[in-house]
Amino acid sequence: MADPELQQQLSQVENLLRSDPVAADAAAADILRDHPDEPMAGLFRGIARRLMGDPATAIEVLRPVCESWPEAPLPHLQLGAALRETDDLPGAVDAVRAAVAARTDFADAWYLLAELYIEQGDKPAADEAFGMYIRFSANDPVLKQAGELLRANRLDEAEPILQEHLKQYRLDVVALSMLADIAERRDRLHDADALLRDCLELSPSFQRARHNHAVVLLRQNKPEEAIGKVDALLAREPKNPELRKLKAAILVRLLEYEASIRICEELLDEDPNQPQIWTSLGHMLKSVGRREDSVGAYKKAIELAPGYGEPYWSLANLKTHTLSDAELDSMLAELGKTMPRDIDRIHMNFATGRALEDREDYAASFQHYAEGNRLRLQKKPYHYEELAEHVARSKAFYTEAFFASRQGLGTAASGPIFVLGLPRSGSTLVEQILASHSAIEGTMELPHIAGIAKSLGELQPDSGEVGYPVVLANIDQDQLRELGEAYIEKTRIHRKLGKAYFVDKMPNNFAHIGLIHLILPNARIIDVRRHPLACGFSLYKEHFADAQNFAYSLENIGRYYRSYVELMAHFDAVLPGRVHRVIYESLVEDTESEVRRLLDYCGLPFEEGCLTFYENRRAVNTASSEQVRQPIYREGLQHWRHYEPWLGPLQAELGALVDSYAETQ
Repeated sequence: MADPELQQQLSQVENLLRSDPVAADAAAADILRDHPDEPMAGLFRGIARRLMGDPATAIEVLRPVCESWPEAPLPHLQLGAALRETDDLPGAVDAVRAAVAARTDFADAWYLLAELYIEQGDKPAADEAFGMYIRFSANDPVLKQAGELLRANRLDEAEPILQEHLKQYRLDVVALSMLADIAERRDRLHDADALLRDCLELSPSFQRARHNHAVVLLRQNKPEEAIGKVDALLAREPKNPELRKLKAAILVRLLEYEASIRICEELLDEDPNQPQIWTSLGHMLKSVGRREDSVGAYKKAIELAPGYGEPYWSLANLKTHTLSDAELDSMLAELGKTMPRDIDRIHMNFATGRALEDREDYAASFQHYAEGNRLRLQKKPYHYEELAEHVARSKAFYTEAFFASRQGLGTAASGPIFVLGLPRSGSTLVEQILASHSAIEGTMELPHIAGIAKSLGELQPDSGEVGYPVVLANIDQDQLRELGEAYIEKTRIHRKLGKAYFVDKMPNNFAHIGLIHLILPNARIIDVRRHPLACGFSLYKEHFADAQNFAYSLENIGRYYRSYVELMAHFDAVLPGRVHRVIYESLVEDTESEVRRLLDYCGLPFEEGCLTFYENRRAVNTASSEQVRQPIYREGLQHWRHYEPWLGPLQAELGALVDSYAETQ
């Protein structure tokens, strides 16, 4: 029977270890004088000596404990830690391996073993040890607490816990991956990318980190790199449904729609009760012009999950499809419930707005649009000041003299045609017209100019000026050419047809016209502009997937439109004639004349096929995909007037632009 007095003494020593290792050492020594074979006293004294900075004595004390008590993992771990502190790495490895032999699920020991292998330069052994640590780390109290907070989306509480933990365990790949999760949820994708690269450098076989890295790469619009990560994972788990879903999403970014469709169809053959996959399949079928099939896929998703909002919105957003009375009633019933996810409520409000608009109930329709926008903006606020500051910096920095001193620099490539402006301005129509020319390939909204601008913004020039675009003053001729060549190289994967010209239809590139001109002086730049109330309301009733956050407030739309026109007017002044402007209303009213002007600007001969653009069967992956497969619909020009009574906040922000938007200066 255990000695109660001895047990009390050992408990006191254990408590002292946390606050006063010197006192713990003395108390443990007292116990050992009376009980020289007591292993717990030896263990505690060894720990105390380590904490006092005396690993040599700790080793002397711990060795006999390990020899007499080989089945106990903790003495071996402490001996390994002490040996490490005396730079005896091989001895430390042997001791810690004894710890995990005594207890296979000893996460702390696996972590220390991984650190020891890293210090020895044995990366494969470290990866193996990290793999075991990852497997058994779930019961670590700190990581468990952080995980629970992450599941509850309490990021502000989880982050400091993980950061404090990493001060002591700096190579903890699980904690690093959890921090990356926080960074991704906060849209700090660069930070998430860096953290996950650190994880995978330490533990290349960390499957979850590799999967998450592929997701982050995709969100950063790096599909080429993301597909490599996923293919490596699929080589190990070829039937993993989550990996196959992710690959399907990446293939869409690479314009490999048919391959993506095949994956979704295979997943549904294996398990047809997957509303999310039916919805994803609907998106892809829509993009390649299989309208009826896409409608069927969305309806199947609704049948499986009536409370799932995305397929309702996807049906409504076809523009050429009217939601049925049954579908409208279903959404109204769901909106009357307490939905588990805000995103479903957001999607259904936008879809209900569209359904009521089709029924000409404009007042009720607007109320649902307003509610969807309110919820969306609440979820992710927009900060207009960032755009205003960028416009002010650009106007001050980009002068006629600045451009004149850099004339002809950059790469000589003449292939890119940038179609930019605001979303919902008619840019997809212009792209479709251009892509119907035999010399031009349509691609998609390419992220690469924004990526280059972001990389420049991370530089801090020696002059003390802050970031982009001012940093361009320090970029020399060779660097400008290299940036232009990098853009051409990055876009190559999106160009499948080998044509001389290609369209980059990223609307937000209007903010980077100065950069485009410097690195691609022979590129064409086309600004598509639409009546601000028509464009503004069209933005307001659109639920964008993960961008254009300015569009969820009428006031912000007005401010954004105003800043866009202000910046375009500046480039018209300092680079006269550089940008070709297409006024959407003019394109609709006199299509052939505007198309001829457009092709003249591009230096290309007129082709009749550009007028029958709606016969072009190329894949289109924007909200206007169905509209550009039909002849131009002139009756829609004034449709916004049905909502004019509620557009006061937009009109107030626009001011005189309501009447003067088409002016070039």
